[in-house]
Amino acid sequence: MTVELWTIDQVADYLGAASAKSASRTLSRWGVSAVDYVPHPVSGRPQARYPADAVRDAKAARPGRGSRTDLR
Repeated sequence: MTVELWTIDQVADYLGAASAKSASRTLSRWGVSAVDYVPHPVSGRPQARYPADAVRDAKAARPGRGSRTDLR
């Protein structure tokens, strides 16, 4: 079985983030780490890839809008 991996640009699209940097910070807060790095097809710079399942699970587990986290 192969694991589906997303680039940070794909993660940003999925999360509706304003930028790849914003998506990267969000993943860091959620504890989702990159599994590997591949060269970017245009620039050749290293590009992180994240497990799609971990991104989906982390988004589903986040508190909703207006969540009262102080009541736990």
